[in-house]
Amino acid sequence: MKVQRSTFFAVTGKSNLHHFHSSSQRIPISELESREFVSKLLDRKWGLHSPASPIQQISVSSAKGIEKFSFLNNTRPHLGDELSKRKEDSSFYILRDDLLHPLVNGNKARKLDALLPLLEDYKVTDLVTCGGCQSAHTAAVAVSCAERGLRSHLLLRGEQPEVLTGYNLVSTMYGNVQYVPRSRYANREEMLRSHAALVAGEDGSVLWAKDIVEGLEAKDHFSSSKTSCRKVLIVNEGAGDALALLGMYRLVQYLSQDHLLGKKRPVKFVVDAGTGTTAVGLGVAAMSFGLPWEINAVMLADTFENYKRHEDRLIAELTRQFPTSVFCSSLDMNHMIKWVDRQHPRKFGKVLEGEVEMCRKIAQETGVLVDPMYTLAAWETATELVHDEKSSIVVMLHTGGTLGMFGLAQRYKSCFNNLKD
Repeated sequence: MKVQRSTFFAVTGKSNLHHFHSSSQRIPISELESREFVSKLLDRKWGLHSPASPIQQISVSSAKGIEKFSFLNNTRPHLGDELSKRKEDSSFYILRDDLLHPLVNGNKARKLDALLPLLEDYKVTDLVTCGGCQSAHTAAVAVSCAERGLRSHLLLRGEQPEVLTGYNLVSTMYGNVQYVPRSRYANREEMLRSHAALVAGEDGSVLWAKDIVEGLEAKDHFSSSKTSCRKVLIVNEGAGDALALLGMYRLVQYLSQDHLLGKKRPVKFVVDAGTGTTAVGLGVAAMSFGLPWEINAVMLADTFENYKRHEDRLIAELTRQFPTSVFCSSLDMNHMIKWVDRQHPRKFGKVLEGEVEMCRKIAQETGVLVDPMYTLAAWETATELVHDEKSSIVVMLHTGGTLGMFGLAQRYKSCFNNLKD
């Protein structure tokens, strides 16, 4: 894989990295200003009781080609100072965010970490959001709202499947689902706004999630409504806005503790990128803490140019919504993340021959369930990185999504029916 060198992160390994344009202008910022910024950002209530999730170590041995790799899981690896002692066997670490909650896990739990307490603070009664038929995001929202006594309204793209499975079934059990034609779904903003207005009724109030953090008028707007009226909050598809980045700040602060990954050790993070929000959150947070980390975001659903546009939008929102003008203006965002191609590119949503068998092999050898749509891509990249360079430790963030396997089994019956020893 071709390598491009980053100004912020020393890159000595190989990667199919897209070229970045360098920026020579950078406003200096003191360590004190950085600490104050992060302290203000994290001084809030959170949805998760703790930012912690298990860290496990995957040893990799191989001939040639990932299909010939064998894996072994150490569920209680040495961390902290022991990380610097190189083992003879190649290995990477995996952050088991898929174990955060039975139904609300992975990056979906992280994205909602800062949002959920605001629902209670603002006395929200209903939440409107949208996603694909097997959206892990809508399922996470539905479960989280139900746990807090709130109503969720979920607009799912396309037609209702013949059999409800996976995240589609979870969304239906916990929330109020409506299937939306693809032509209407294409204009998401108008679709969400009009549906939220219907939910609110004549006397209710409607706000977007970004309105909550962009000014006090949001609270005044909701508080002025009658107690009996509905207070409806709109959350974008995939919770892909700046508020979702805060959960990644909390996670990075936790991981950078000395007894875990520490603050001085070079780390190559690997994360599969659907919208790319999680990767951006990891990158900005790592730079905020001054960590020598590199974020390898495996592009799954869009082009490099569109991922960069999403990254720029999130940074602009973060600067606008939070007291970050001093800090964010000092960051050279062109060198924040390495957006990389997956090993086997394809149209999003397609499963290739042999991938379900590989997921089964990984599950049987390690007890870790990955899916062929998302997390297998991160697993493949992490496996490749540990063989390509030895100067950094490699950490894969498991973004969850395992219930999506049920939906894939429904769509790709032959891939699952042909599983054999």
